Amino acid sequence: MQEYDVIVLGTGLKECVLSTLLSQSGKKVLHIDKNPYYGGESASISPLEQLFKLFQTPGPFKSLGHGKEWNIDLIPKVFLAKGDLVKILVHTEVTRYLDFKVIEGSYVYKAGKVHKVPGTEEDVHSSDLMGMFDKRRFRKLLQFAQNFDVRNPRTYHDMDPHETTTRDLFCHFDLGLDVQEFIGHAVALYSKESYLDRPYLETIRRIKLYSESVSHHTSSPYLYPVYGLGELPQGFARLSAEYGGTFLMNRAVDEIVMDGGKVKAVKSQGKLFCCKQLICDPSYVPNRVRKAGRVIRVICLLNHPVKNTHEANSCQIIIPQTQFNRKSDIFISLVSYTHSVAPDGLYIATVSTTVETNNPKKEIQPVLELLEPIVQKFVSVSDILVPNEDGKRSQVFVSSSYDATNHFVSECEDIKGLYQRITGAELCWGRSQRHKSSNSDED
Repeated sequence: MQEYDVIVLGTGLKECVLSTLLSQSGKKVLHIDKNPYYGGESASISPLEQLFKLFQTPGPFKSLGHGKEWNIDLIPKVFLAKGDLVKILVHTEVTRYLDFKVIEGSYVYKAGKVHKVPGTEEDVHSSDLMGMFDKRRFRKLLQFAQNFDVRNPRTYHDMDPHETTTRDLFCHFDLGLDVQEFIGHAVALYSKESYLDRPYLETIRRIKLYSESVSHHTSSPYLYPVYGLGELPQGFARLSAEYGGTFLMNRAVDEIVMDGGKVKAVKSQGKLFCCKQLICDPSYVPNRVRKAGRVIRVICLLNHPVKNTHEANSCQIIIPQTQFNRKSDIFISLVSYTHSVAPDGLYIATVSTTVETNNPKKEIQPVLELLEPIVQKFVSVSDILVPNEDGKRSQVFVSSSYDATNHFVSECEDIKGLYQRITGAELCWGRSQRHKSSNSDED
């Protein structure tokens, strides 16, 4: 009987990030995955024939080129150049296994047209999203965000960031509802309106992060890995293995053995592996999760860029909820041959949103019209599963399903929350933190 500090079930990005961090801190980690490939529900599929097979669709067609040139994300997401995921990548040093390219454009949908999201003062000047007076007001908000320092009350402009709401902040700068909408949803990347009535501290940090990410790469604030998102869990898996992590792929999990309400072992193909802690995605523990909603995703193969995006070969588009009288935003991500995920001249656009009715396809139909003509599309509707408890008592730590957004904001929050519950310490970015004991007084 083999003993491990931690067993990880599944090789989704969250699970691979956590196993790497724990391996680097000296934990003995075993990884088991029922699939023969990395990535779990967020895997990249290649060759193209596999995608047609997965969705039980006849094809593919000769016009779609060589099947091996496609790497298609089942759950595509981009990440901010100065955001938490990049900090995790740099902190773990997994970047030596990965290459990234900038996403060419960041856009928002308003009144039937796609517009570039302004993230710098220069962008504001040329933006067609706002009139002259709104541009001046938004520019002042950007300057306020860029100068804001929570440690320096002089930068507050007499607005306490812990007391003043975001709604009051927007009123202070006299921003109209249209401007508030694109700031909240396409810059601060909120997907619900509740942020307006919370203290503005988090909102201003998000605006500042977006602006800093744009200034880092000029064309947009977003990055995406060459060869697709499947490269991320594979890179983390390789790094975890360097620190002693063990991987067993294409292996069924028979049972999770509990003793006195705490995890004791995992039984796989008749063999028992003991552990002190267990990390897994929701598919391994259906009795420990609950349904919190549904997501529809439509993968569209195109032979053209999206209209009104300046012929961008890659971009991210957010359709705020009010544009189609919804409660949830709709997201479009576009990648192409420039990221080595499709043959020359071909594109992958994925539409995603939280399901609100009994007819999910009808909900996203107006957005699909923005992408026409579509060569081929693949539709999936999946449950959003969240853990029933925090895992501290059972030592079974379950990640949440991937949401409908096409960025990694909520995924990084989940990773940080899981790490804190698992180790008792906050996830810190400095290299000096890597080997810090979670039992130290500082934690």
